[in-house]
Amino acid sequence: QVQLVESGGGSVQSGGSLTLSCAASGNSFRTYYIGWFRQPPGKELEGVARINSVGITTYADSAKGRFTVSRDNAKNTVYLQMRSLKPEDTAIYYCAAGRLQMTVDQHLLPAKYLYWGQGTQVTVSS
Repeated sequence: QVQLVESGGGSVQSGGSLTLSCAASGNSFRTYYIGWFRQPPGKELEGVARINSVGITTYADSAKGRFTVSRDNAKNTVYLQMRSLKPEDTAIYYCAAGRLQMTVDQHLLPAKYLYWGQGTQVTVSS
C-alpha cells in the first residue's frame, strides 16, 4: 500500500511558476508509476502528467512544454514543475500511484491509479 501527500500549491500570477511535490510512504514506491491529475472548478478530473518506474514520462497536451514531472526514488518523492502558468491551470492537483498494466492511451486515465493523495490547490490569477 502507498500513501501520498501533495504539497507546494498556492496562488501565483499568470506566467509564474510552482513546483508541486508528492511524498509517498511505503518501501515499494519505486515500482509504482505516478500520475498527476487536476480538477478545475466545476469540471471533471483530468490527467496532467505521468512518470513510470524508470522515469519515462507522458504529458497531456495542455502540459507539454510547460510542465515537467520527475521523481527521486531515494526520497520517495515525485515532482511536478509548472511554469508559464495560466488562469486555466487553476485546479486542485492530485498525485496518484498505480501498478496496473496499461496501454499508452491509458497513461492518464484516473481509473488505472489505485492510491490517491488529498490534493493541493493551485490558483493562477490573470
